[in-house]
Amino acid sequence: MASLFRAYNAMLIRRPMLAQCGTVAALFGAGDIIAQQAVERKGKEHDFARTARLAFYGGAIFGPAMTKWYQLLNRIQFSTPTKAIVYRVGLDQCILAPGAVLLFFGSMAVLEGKPQEAIPRIGAGYVPTLLRNWAVFIPTQIINFWLVPPHLRFVFVSVVALFWNTYLSVANSAAKKLAASVTEKKEVKKIEG
Repeated sequence: MASLFRAYNAMLIRRPMLAQCGTVAALFGAGDIIAQQAVERKGKEHDFARTARLAFYGGAIFGPAMTKWYQLLNRIQFSTPTKAIVYRVGLDQCILAPGAVLLFFGSMAVLEGKPQEAIPRIGAGYVPTLLRNWAVFIPTQIINFWLVPPHLRFVFVSVVALFWNTYLSVANSAAKKLAASVTEKKEVKKIEG
């Protein structure tokens, strides 16, 4: 196990984009599997396309953006360690988090082939998801920026995000149902009107 961790650690240093995108893809996929099996209890009715979409989103969209974001945050220098923690957490949760939540719901609608549901889905899931994000990730990021070495910060937050990704998968499923209902009502009004 120790040699596996050393190899992964070395890959994080040599090829951070590849290592982090692969990690995020696996964790988003795992989060969806947990959501479908442990929370939604789908059993044999597991939606493998949904798992693939979430893994793709994690590895191809979220992973690269987060890798660059952490590289940027790690380059910014502050006069004291306390200021570094406060400003990095503040930037992360006031700039990145709102955009990441928006991107998630919009991307899921597009990846599902239902771009017309993006706005209703964002409307249904954005505020509650952002508030829950702050409840989970403000304390997580304080620990992350305080105790975790820079090259492992993305991994630390990604492991915490396994549980967050489970929540996101369930929240997206609920927002999808609500958005479909809103879109259907609009279509009925167009036909009637």
